[in-house]
Amino acid sequence: MALFLEIHPDNPQEKYLNTIVECLKDGGVIIYPTDTVYGIGCDINKTRAVERVCKIKNIKPEKSNFSLICYDLSHISDFTKHVSTPVYKVMRKALPGPFTFILEANSSVPKLFKHKKNTVGIRVPNNNIVREIVRLLEHPILSSSVKDEDELVEYTTDPELIYEKFQDKVDIIVNGGFGHNEASTIVDCSDGEFNIIRQGLGDLDLFL
Repeated sequence: MALFLEIHPDNPQEKYLNTIVECLKDGGVIIYPTDTVYGIGCDINKTRAVERVCKIKNIKPEKSNFSLICYDLSHISDFTKHVSTPVYKVMRKALPGPFTFILEANSSVPKLFKHKKNTVGIRVPNNNIVREIVRLLEHPILSSSVKDEDELVEYTTDPELIYEKFQDKVDIIVNGGFGHNEASTIVDCSDGEFNIIRQGLGDLDLFL
């Protein structure tokens, strides 16, 4: 049965954050709020935990579209190849925010996150809870949206309902308040250009 932790969105309680970080270090899987929809994830270096997320979402690892949640842009050079100055400037203005930037991955990115294109998605959500988790863990966590099976409602916004559905599948579910029902805007910058793959909550035009 998963722990259900109610965490203050602006001033996350340190004792709860430490509990979550220890869980991740032990290979646990968590559900957490972002600045868009709720996400499911784990430590990117725990292969079995990544495979567990794939099983929960009923997807094959090689066909997954995971992204990395980072604390800030300082993590980016650890996992990507050279980012052009124009792309970096836009990311610096847009993040933290509701965007996923697709960049060319380097050899530090776990193989489970890379596909034939050798790219990786980078997220820096404008959400104190998940960013503090990443800061304390000292490296990124996997991010994948928690989707609803309802044909009319793509994403569950109520953490209580998320708990009802996933309490037997994950280790910790964070209640950080109601989430949005629209995911992040995905921007492919792997070729140095800004190509919108999915229009979501973020408006990139505000930063170009």
